[in-house]
Amino acid sequence: MTWENLIYIADFLEASDHRSVSLLGGEPTIHRYFVDFVLYLLERNFTVTVFTNGMVSAARLAQFKTYFAEVSVERLHFVCNLNDPVQTPTSEKETRRVHDFLSVMGPWTSPGFNIYRTDFSLDFLFDYINRFGLKRSLRLGLTQPIPGKQNAFIRPSEIRAVVQRLYSFRDRFDLLRVKPGLDCGFPICQFTDEELGWLHRSGCDALFGCGPAFDISPDMSVYYCFPLSNYRRKSLFDFDSVEKIDEHFRSTRDPIKAESPGIFAECDGCRYQEDGLCAGGGLCQALHRFIDEAPIRLPEIEHELSKIRMSS
Repeated sequence: MTWENLIYIADFLEASDHRSVSLLGGEPTIHRYFVDFVLYLLERNFTVTVFTNGMVSAARLAQFKTYFAEVSVERLHFVCNLNDPVQTPTSEKETRRVHDFLSVMGPWTSPGFNIYRTDFSLDFLFDYINRFGLKRSLRLGLTQPIPGKQNAFIRPSEIRAVVQRLYSFRDRFDLLRVKPGLDCGFPICQFTDEELGWLHRSGCDALFGCGPAFDISPDMSVYYCFPLSNYRRKSLFDFDSVEKIDEHFRSTRDPIKAESPGIFAECDGCRYQEDGLCAGGGLCQALHRFIDEAPIRLPEIEHELSKIRMSS
């Protein structure tokens, strides 16, 4: 991301009265102007959320100590995506870097965890929250297939097992007063009334619908959400407001779902969907149709991306 593009995006968001910005990657903290970008956005009265893996160099962490120490935790927020040290081991050097980051930025940081297997554990996250004084909320995401890529992900048939596994940690959540936070991709029908009651009482702001969580890439192309990052991109310069982007991608949702016949058949007549409480699993389940087609779609994706680069 260049300074010119960042300033354009800030102007664009401000004109739409949209006062929050999330910085993602890759790893955003390795950008040479990362600290300057954050300070610039804060100066312009944006609330900034940074998604990071926490593997921050000593030099960059020293900058954080210098420039972020006086920033309110309400205006600057880190989500540190953490891996289970047993199921996904990392080197001692990487682990030490993450611990150093959490030691310094703990009060500004919420732990995040991406679920890619049904036998996951959350115990290490509760330990991190207590040890490093992290915010007492845990962002939980379901990994999804990415068209054209190879990645580990949770299949629709496994979601119920994931929910049961999550609920098995209820006593730890309650004892330590940690609030579970569900990212998109969790369909409401996979939860029992008892499990939904626990989420409500714990203060979890669970949204079981599916709406655009659009991203803007460094080349100024816009896409619906990360799993669909290589599908139906548009240029930011095609829009004049956040509302227009939202309107455009909402209009593309049904055609994408229509390309996935059969996946939502089980949702016909579902009271949650009829009442607008659930989007039938959203686009995330529709992505599973693309898995076998990924090699076929790659030329199409590259062609669309080349048109976006030329237009921008």
